Amino acid sequence: MTQKNKKYYLGIDIGSISIKTVIIDEDENVLHHSYERSDGMPVKRLKNRLSKIKPEYIKNVAGVGITGSGRNLAKVYVGADAVIDEITTQATAVLSKYPDTKTIIEIGGQDSKIIQLQDGVVRNFAMNTVCAAGTGAFLDQQASRLRIDIKDFGDIALKSTEPTLIAGRCTVFAETDMIHKQQIGIPVQDILAGLCNSLAKNFVQAVAKNLEIKKPVIFQGGVAANKAMIKAFSTFLDTDVIIPEFYNVMPGIGAAIMAKEKNPAKTAFKGADFIEKDIKKKVWRCNDCANECELIDVIVNGEKLSTTGSVCGKHNS
Repeated sequence: MTQKNKKYYLGIDIGSISIKTVIIDEDENVLHHSYERSDGMPVKRLKNRLSKIKPEYIKNVAGVGITGSGRNLAKVYVGADAVIDEITTQATAVLSKYPDTKTIIEIGGQDSKIIQLQDGVVRNFAMNTVCAAGTGAFLDQQASRLRIDIKDFGDIALKSTEPTLIAGRCTVFAETDMIHKQQIGIPVQDILAGLCNSLAKNFVQAVAKNLEIKKPVIFQGGVAANKAMIKAFSTFLDTDVIIPEFYNVMPGIGAAIMAKEKNPAKTAFKGADFIEKDIKKKVWRCNDCANECELIDVIVNGEKLSTTGSVCGKHNS
């Protein structure tokens, strides 16, 4: 096949706090991957991400897959051949590289997930979207409070020889406990190591609950960059958890693979220089239960694309 006729597939993961883009070729090799925080401007950041991809890839995109909480919004702007939920894209990406995987642990900026696999398909999954304990945003917050660069968090924690006990079931309790331990003179490395141990334990007990964590175990998402969290999970689960090479963009890889598998006769991709449209938001409250969630409808050119903010997930789309 000549260079001119090469086909590439674009995967986009547009989440609550970040945007990831991936380009794969027909052999599912990752040729490009990027990660950028959305900073409350997902459409602008997405356009910026696409502009950084090589023109050769963009001109020869043969399929686009989009995933993440903002997938319906991104579809309108970019055009998509496949719009897929995050559980499916996570599993697709992992199984393409690690076909024997039994369990996926994914911890991102705002939520965490566990996915059970059997015979190459998703058998069960659970998510934690109510409390941020253990997520990337919580760890960022604690690093900032301690005046530590989040990139150094794991290395500092690994220096600990006596990790202290930290309450990890709730962000408020965890932070209160950390402050108390600081006040009584516990070294920072012991506090950080204790926090990682507590969060790994809490994930298994609160997120996984009754789900059996079978081996091999893949650990991915932004928090998988934290070496101390890797050690904590490996110790608590009594196994070496596997960190994929592209651990922070796996849903984007899965979306690109699924776009390739769909093999559209003509892609719906509108190009990197897509036209920005008028976005409106409508805020309303659901009174169907005691949560009384404040919900946000995203409306583009008069069409409601998605609703977010539902604790139980009833209205999220």
